[in-house]
Amino acid sequence: MNILLKEAVPEQAQTIARLIMQAMNYDCCQYFAGPDHTLADFERVMTGLVRRTDTQYSYRNTIVAVDVDADEERPVGIMVSYDGGRLHELRRAFIEAARIHFAQDFSQMEDETGPGEFYLDSMAVEEAYRGHGIASRLLLDAARRAKALGLRAGLLVDQGNPSAERLYRRVGFVYKEDTAWGSHPMRHLVWGGV
Repeated sequence: MNILLKEAVPEQAQTIARLIMQAMNYDCCQYFAGPDHTLADFERVMTGLVRRTDTQYSYRNTIVAVDVDADEERPVGIMVSYDGGRLHELRRAFIEAARIHFAQDFSQMEDETGPGEFYLDSMAVEEAYRGHGIASRLLLDAARRAKALGLRAGLLVDQGNPSAERLYRRVGFVYKEDTAWGSHPMRHLVWGGV
């Protein structure tokens, strides 16, 4: 298996959207879509957001892990990350899409990041590719990009997901504080590696 990390391109939008949904978890996706819409509806909206350049989920904010030995260069892992100081600007498109497509108002959504932080929003690796160090490479690449921007990499991890927290800590993230997002208990971890 020969994995390369590359900047995403718009043609990968649907695969990226599916991996973002995996990172969010399907219950969360269904919450955003509402009771009158399906996960397929949510995937269509997310695919559109990934194709855009002005959203937090944009392909421009995404690094993809690609298996170059596979028949096609499709992402088998993703890391969506961005300057947390731009959260409100980048989130506008999601809020508008939820209003238009799902009749949902998320304009009062809590902030999960802020200025000074390079926020690691969504990371996922296809199940068949897990256990090969791809997630670690994506995390370390994001920490390196954060440092180049003069920002500190940070992320939220669900308190009910200790295996993910172990991975983050193993590559150099350290505990900062307990927090919540969407009334869900989370831990805020920041890059503490060398």
